[in-house]
Amino acid sequence: MGSLELEHHQPTTQTNELDLEKPKPDIDDDDISPIEQVRLTVTNTDDPTLPIWTFRMWFMGLLSCGILSFLNQFFSYRTEPLIITQITVQVATLPIGHFLAAVLPRTKFRIPGCGSRTFSLNPGPFNVKEHVLISIFANAGSAFSNGSAYAVGIVNIIKAFYKRKISFLAGWILIVTTQVLGYGWAGLMRKYVVEPSHMWWPNTLVQVSLFRALHEKDDRSERRISRAKFFLIALVCSFLWYAVPGYLFTTLTSISWVCWVFSKSVTAQQLGSGMKGLGLGAITLDWSAVASFLLSPLISPFFAIANVCVGYVLIIYIFIPIAYWGINLYGARTFPIFSSHLFTAQGQLYNITGIVNDHFELDQTEYAKQGRIHMSMFFALTYGFGFATIASTLTHVGLFYGREIYGRFRASYKGKEDIHTKLMRNYEDIPSWWFYLLLAVTITISFLLAIFLKNEVQIPWWALLFACVMAFVFTLPISIITATTNQTPGLNIITEYVMGIILPGRPIANVCFKVYGYMSMAQAVSFLSDFKLGHYMKIPPRSMFLVQFIGTILAGTINIAVAWWLLESIHNICDDTLLPTNSPWTCPSDRVFFDASVIWGLVGPKRIFGNLGAYKAMNWFFLGGAAGPLLVWLAHKAFPKKSWIPLINLPVLLGATAYMPPATTVNYNAWIIVGTIFNFFVFRYRKQWWQRYNYILSAALDAGVAFMAVLLYFSLGVENKSLTWWGTDGEHCSLASCPTAKGIIVDGCPVY
Repeated sequence: MGSLELEHHQPTTQTNELDLEKPKPDIDDDDISPIEQVRLTVTNTDDPTLPIWTFRMWFMGLLSCGILSFLNQFFSYRTEPLIITQITVQVATLPIGHFLAAVLPRTKFRIPGCGSRTFSLNPGPFNVKEHVLISIFANAGSAFSNGSAYAVGIVNIIKAFYKRKISFLAGWILIVTTQVLGYGWAGLMRKYVVEPSHMWWPNTLVQVSLFRALHEKDDRSERRISRAKFFLIALVCSFLWYAVPGYLFTTLTSISWVCWVFSKSVTAQQLGSGMKGLGLGAITLDWSAVASFLLSPLISPFFAIANVCVGYVLIIYIFIPIAYWGINLYGARTFPIFSSHLFTAQGQLYNITGIVNDHFELDQTEYAKQGRIHMSMFFALTYGFGFATIASTLTHVGLFYGREIYGRFRASYKGKEDIHTKLMRNYEDIPSWWFYLLLAVTITISFLLAIFLKNEVQIPWWALLFACVMAFVFTLPISIITATTNQTPGLNIITEYVMGIILPGRPIANVCFKVYGYMSMAQAVSFLSDFKLGHYMKIPPRSMFLVQFIGTILAGTINIAVAWWLLESIHNICDDTLLPTNSPWTCPSDRVFFDASVIWGLVGPKRIFGNLGAYKAMNWFFLGGAAGPLLVWLAHKAFPKKSWIPLINLPVLLGATAYMPPATTVNYNAWIIVGTIFNFFVFRYRKQWWQRYNYILSAALDAGVAFMAVLLYFSLGVENKSLTWWGTDGEHCSLASCPTAKGIIVDGCPVY
């Protein structure tokens, strides 16, 4: 996520507020789930006769996986990289499933060589289990970092930023092996964090709630528009409107009116720019800007939005102004106030390619000529807050949830099986050797990549082995934390830091180590979450295995194919210094990924955050982050009657701006405003409307923007047909990226 690619999920479930509970049959008290939220949300019944391996499931599952993989990879290069989520597919495929159930022939065909077994294109009504598997398919195309396979970023930075070569085969192997490796870890841990009732995975309850809401029959006596019709109307409106901010009037993406009023003031534009400044008063009329980076605000509960808002305001509007204009921290005024670029000490853009030698390693002679790498003050503090967030998350979880986690983990072994696990015993389980074989094959192919294509990926075999060990060690504890608290500590900085110290000077080796070590573990957590969803929805485990595995391979293949196509066809893609002003192909996430490869890999942490660098004091953030929750915990123990003290969640507050950069202030402003409107005011005063239409509106807005954006690209973008007028010339805050220190000369900026 953001400048640190942190994996820190905020709690996203409001299921205790969704009154979806139906009468359940009498069951023993010992069988019910020990978790109240699960009891309120998940049904205690199952119908094992429902058909699952249907033509409808395979057709819509493969299609949705392919479409989401294409769209999310396509959008990942754009300035506002809209991510199409699993929820969109959940909503969109429901009417399609019912339509196919109505029109497909019911004729039964005998399967050759299978005796009397038959097959039908239409075995009956479209059911919830088909729907779940379709969504699992879709999740393979949307659940990864920035909506696409994380390893694609390696291909992007090699080709677009370092201007070097990597073969399609090496890129494909990188992507597929890292995704499947995570699947292997998930399979080994399934018995420990999926089957036990105390491992309840709060984030999956949102999906369960939505499935139940979508499959409950509408009361026809009520004069309300159906969910399907509402979805269609909202999708068409979103589709048509996006033509305005997406092509006709692109300035609406960031309406930074302060810049328009103070067109010659650097300070005013630094304050008012929503893309390059603090976004004071900046708003947007572009849904892709609202939902970029932080995903749709309609699916985030208000308490999470409020926590992010408090942290955002503290960092952006209090801490940053003091550090920049007040104490000039790290020579802040020598550089732009908000930028993800790297600079020289004189405020000029750092020539990264100039310090890379023919062996794709650090050229120390050229590095000495250019001098130390410097960052904008905000970018540097982003790393500092990232350090603090990691440390505070571990301390916070240990202090506030440690006893609960330990107790639930022990209960998962000593306690009886709940009704959901008992119902799942009706289905044939996945043999463990399937996962052992999968891991063995994946690790073997990865070793062959490291040995025979070492010139392209740089990572030595021993580092690959170290990454696998690290992933295996961390998968279980991180999964337990996520399954019980819905917080996932982001450990990617640790992998970058460790590899940067062990093997500095090799940027691609560093990011490969991060992908194999940290991201395969993070993907395992995502797969385990899907397994738990299947557990709650009573999906046969072997069906889950095949759908997840096939979807993973298909999604990764489409990701690399789309990436290769765009990298080869769009001139100067990702280079915002050479692209036209209004070009959407600025690759903000890949820019940050590239900077991370330079900081941690090429130059190395010793020359940035160590004794040889300018930012060694940033390491104190680790200590501060670790100590912060301890102080809160001690205050809670000293004043137990003060109920507001345990509500101070430092990991959330410190990590509020973890997406920045590449996210900008206009993204946060819009996300907070829209989220507050729907998940506070609408939820409180129009609860029935919220329960019926909120998720559907979110899905429709995402889908409409996606379809129009692709249509605009293929009809106009490919031919480079664009409009040129005031409304398509960016946000009109050109001075926001100027330095304000004396004597710093930058083209287009005043000299102080």
